[in-house]
Amino acid sequence: MNRKDLVPESSPQAAFGARLRRLRESRKWTQEDLGERIKYSSTHISSVETGRKMPTLRFSRSSDQAFGTENTESSFEREWRELRHGSLLEGFPEYVGYEGRAAEIKLFEIGIIPGLLQTPEYATVLANAAVQRGAISPEQADERVALVAERRAALDRTPPPLISVVLDESCILRPIGGAAVMNAQLASLVEFAQLPNTVLQVAPFEMGVRRTFDLPVHILTMPDRSLMSYAESSQRGNVERDGKFVLPMLAAYHQLQAEALSQSASVAAIQQLRKGTP
Repeated sequence: MNRKDLVPESSPQAAFGARLRRLRESRKWTQEDLGERIKYSSTHISSVETGRKMPTLRFSRSSDQAFGTENTESSFEREWRELRHGSLLEGFPEYVGYEGRAAEIKLFEIGIIPGLLQTPEYATVLANAAVQRGAISPEQADERVALVAERRAALDRTPPPLISVVLDESCILRPIGGAAVMNAQLASLVEFAQLPNTVLQVAPFEMGVRRTFDLPVHILTMPDRSLMSYAESSQRGNVERDGKFVLPMLAAYHQLQAEALSQSASVAAIQQLRKGTP
């Protein structure tokens, strides 16, 4: 049987395949053995190992189950997300993985609608602007837009996560795309607020110093009730799991919610803006 030599350094996809082969052979499994465990053909496994076929999320999760690497720093799912979303800020794919399993999600955003709430059209305008600036390629722009749908789909589960979102007023006032794009985005926010598992609030400019954050905030409560937060610099994102850092952020978030407009007043403000769009 011919055996293709692998060059993990040639690409992230090749590195994924080389690691899959290395772990498989360390257990003395054939491709057929692994195939039986993860419900894929040996031909498919061979194609992933040699870099001819891109691994999927299902394949990665099945591999984690077979090798016992689920929910670890070295999981195949994490590697897949980094491979799939290579145009994203370092650290963000890790956060997205946790977000898709969280029991509670708390967000605060400044300037733009959070990705979790963006319509495809709104997300496309932002991605295309990044292409025009030369920051990403058209293919990477497509990946960013697809991620918006993937993140929303990950929340369609039973029971659904509880989601609290506070938007700085700049999020709803800043025009992104044409009037039609903004009108659809604002309408989507109203629909989001009507869901039984969501709370949507606007932090008006008049709050001044009573606004407790000057940067975007992401706080997750996992099914085991552990807390984690996510924050970004211009260079990378960071997931924080240490409670002594996350708990003060959670307290500040509750203070923000208490000072922000109520959900009914927030929806009324958004509807008032919609009256100025076609």
